Amino acid sequence: MNALPLAFGAPAILAGLIALPVIWWLLRVTPPRPVREIFPPLRILAQLLKKEETPNKSPWWLTLLRLLLATLVILALSEPVWNPRPETLTGKEPVAIVLDNGWSSNEEWPARKETAERLIGDAANSGALIYILGTAERANTDIGPFDATTALERVRALNVRPIPVDRAAAFARLKTALADISGTRIAYLNDGIDTPAADAALKSLQDAKIASMIWYQPSISAISAIRQAENSANGLTVHAVRASNDHGQGAVTIGAFDEKGRRIAETGLVFSAGEATGQAVINAPYELRNDFHTLRIDGTAQAGATFLIDDNNKRRRVALLSGSDADLSQPLLSPLYYISRALEPFADLLRPRNAELVRAVPELLEQKPSVVIMADIGKLPPETERLLSDWVNNGGTLIRFAGPRLAGSDEDPLLPVTLRKGERSLGGALSWKESQPVAAFPDNGPFAGLPTPQDVTVTRQVLAEPSSDLYDKSWANLADGTPLVTGETRQRGQLVLFHVTPEATWSNLPISGSFVDMLHRLVALSRNAGPAANGNGASASRAFPPYLILNAEGGLMPPTGDAKPLITKPGETPQVSFDNPPGFYGVEDAMSALNLFRPDGEIKPLARPDMSFPVTTARYAVDESLPLRGPLFALAALLLIADALAILWLGGHLRRRYRTVAASLAILLLPVLFAIAPSPAHAQQNDSKPGDEAIIEAVNATHLAYVITGDSAVDDISRAGLAGLSRALADSTALEPGEPVGVNPATDELAFYPLIYWPVDAAARMPSPEAIAKIDAYMQQGGTVLFDTRDQDAAAVSFENATTPSNQRLRDILAGLNIPPLEPVPSDHVLTKSFYILQDFPGRYRGSPLWVQASLSIEARSDRPVRAGDGVTPIMITGNDLAGAWAIDASGSPMFPTIPNDPMQRTYAFRTGINIVMYMLTGNYKSDQVHVPDLLERLGN
Repeated sequence: MNALPLAFGAPAILAGLIALPVIWWLLRVTPPRPVREIFPPLRILAQLLKKEETPNKSPWWLTLLRLLLATLVILALSEPVWNPRPETLTGKEPVAIVLDNGWSSNEEWPARKETAERLIGDAANSGALIYILGTAERANTDIGPFDATTALERVRALNVRPIPVDRAAAFARLKTALADISGTRIAYLNDGIDTPAADAALKSLQDAKIASMIWYQPSISAISAIRQAENSANGLTVHAVRASNDHGQGAVTIGAFDEKGRRIAETGLVFSAGEATGQAVINAPYELRNDFHTLRIDGTAQAGATFLIDDNNKRRRVALLSGSDADLSQPLLSPLYYISRALEPFADLLRPRNAELVRAVPELLEQKPSVVIMADIGKLPPETERLLSDWVNNGGTLIRFAGPRLAGSDEDPLLPVTLRKGERSLGGALSWKESQPVAAFPDNGPFAGLPTPQDVTVTRQVLAEPSSDLYDKSWANLADGTPLVTGETRQRGQLVLFHVTPEATWSNLPISGSFVDMLHRLVALSRNAGPAANGNGASASRAFPPYLILNAEGGLMPPTGDAKPLITKPGETPQVSFDNPPGFYGVEDAMSALNLFRPDGEIKPLARPDMSFPVTTARYAVDESLPLRGPLFALAALLLIADALAILWLGGHLRRRYRTVAASLAILLLPVLFAIAPSPAHAQQNDSKPGDEAIIEAVNATHLAYVITGDSAVDDISRAGLAGLSRALADSTALEPGEPVGVNPATDELAFYPLIYWPVDAAARMPSPEAIAKIDAYMQQGGTVLFDTRDQDAAAVSFENATTPSNQRLRDILAGLNIPPLEPVPSDHVLTKSFYILQDFPGRYRGSPLWVQASLSIEARSDRPVRAGDGVTPIMITGNDLAGAWAIDASGSPMFPTIPNDPMQRTYAFRTGINIVMYMLTGNYKSDQVHVPDLLERLGN
């Protein structure tokens, strides 16, 4: 039974309200029990003249109290509910509940299931048959009709699938099931995302004698997905898509994870206003990008937010072609020998079985290589040239090496640049006086970042005709500026030319380590064109067993029994389905990724169709109804207690004894109060806690603190160094610090120390997450941590090219902290003038900059002695081993020499420490000296 704003689960019990008049009559004619009193004889005699009276009916207020009590009990037993939602499915006609349980439904799934359960409850009240249908289920799944209990079980058994919904198949099954039934009500709980066949699938229901439809559609503005990732020369380019109707600017963070789930890189991606797509580049070294296993959008728990990177980004199929036959008796002179040795560790090499290019090239291309390498092949047959050109335009990478044949050929369209006839060599017409070394690799090519080969020289090369774009196409040059390697993007593919031979005749490049790195870069940046063909060169289908699959939250898990091998067919792109969910297919060392989104995938809102039957829009709502059974029973219990007290009062039991009872309670409670009340001394003792003495000691004086690493040698140096700095502060300033204090960030209170010195030791145990959290809070609340890697003798501190173990450990520590942008101390920073005037900040070593929070929004002004700012930097980083320079022994002598051994360097090291401490205690007061003339003028007036 439903009625606004009150509903009852058992309305039949409300019939008990008819008995209220009878109860009222019984209560009214039944008087309270007479008061019975026992008095002494004299008291009885004094009352002999009084007329005894007995009430003939119950007082009206007591009758009303009991009637109200009975009414509350009857209402409570009828299970009332306040403000329930109105029933949406009333009547005995069949009900079909259709749920979208595809990849985008995960975050809305609890509300969707709750709505479905409430709809089943509505249908159960009228006894209607119920159909339950998920749009991402198998075609043979039973959809009903069910009774309410079975339908509820089926809904609770439905789960989100990491696959797209198939509305066409789902509604076709529903239409078939309802072919002989008329008047069916449909509740469509959709995911709000359009699919190509959605409109046609819904319109097909118009012939199914449907009575009405309730349309539930959520907001999709928060849904975004990764649809493509491209390994380019400078980084991994990630393409993401969001709802096409979301016109505001938005941003997401995309993390890159290795195969163990560790986050190793990330990037921010911004959707411009009015744009549904966006892209960002993960700038990471090639070696790190090679470890990428998955990409995920942070804060989104659905399969579309995860993109899988398979072995195609790590290993390529490379086809090798040579213009001359290899001499097996002299393999070192073979054109492909060094190329094969360089590529075998990370590529699958394909070789033709036929020496004729007209037959060899098609044979190799049928095996879907990502790279074709041609060694000194000149003019190609027209048919072969056209075939290779189409292959390059579709994404292939063609790498060619020069030689006598190529140098003597005519204009070739499969070259990135136009070549001059002949070659340049020592002693020739275009000769060098000496062999040419290789220049540093330019930043605009795929070899950027590789070390310059110092031992590579070139004695002969083919030259490119000068052109306006030759510089942009030059990926490697000789010292005289002539190109060594040129490249060009041709539609989706690439053309690359080495201007020397692949064997060590024109250059010693092929026998150098740089040759391996250069080929590795080129092959890794190429595209993988798909599964290889079979052994005889004919295309064939292949089956890849499921290895890891995506779950509804976008995480990888072992394959379930529903996942089947992925069948790949020539010319067809594998599709995500119930049998083949997104995931990795293959074996551990050769996996192929099946991603949910295609490169052109979109997220469009699903439009409500215009149907021939009524369609009502509803929303997924949380049940806001309030059951009243419990509160009514509680109120009835209170009235029952009030009735009992009234009976006692009318019977006289409370009139004469309430004072006695109160006095008795007071007497009984008084000893208890005295027992639990602590004495003043005892209370004062309980107020103290362990560690209070250390806290009092810490606040009585300023103490410099250092982090205890666990290495006694390092900790002793830190303590001796801060002791030496404390003595220097006492000698040079008005500050008299206490003894240095070693702290454990995970357990000790850090708020008492203005500065904490942290010697970074790669051999020490990594701080716990609790310690990192406390350090972060300490820095956020005004404290400063001075990190000292103490490795300037090994390598200068640099956040871009740090390679020392201490620097790597510092990176690991800082990864868990909220670190502001940093910069070396500028010349106008307060630290350069807080006590002494300093130009640099040496320690035991000299050369490492002192990094502090960057003053990005503070401009230097000529009328101020230093740059203004608020507060002090929460972090300082150096590698100069400050504590080693400050450390003194018991006699006050330095414990370690400075490097170089310069007495003034130690003096400046102490001045560095004094400036740091003064800066920590006084802040940016130097920046306010500009006001001194005005203050003096006011004082004079």
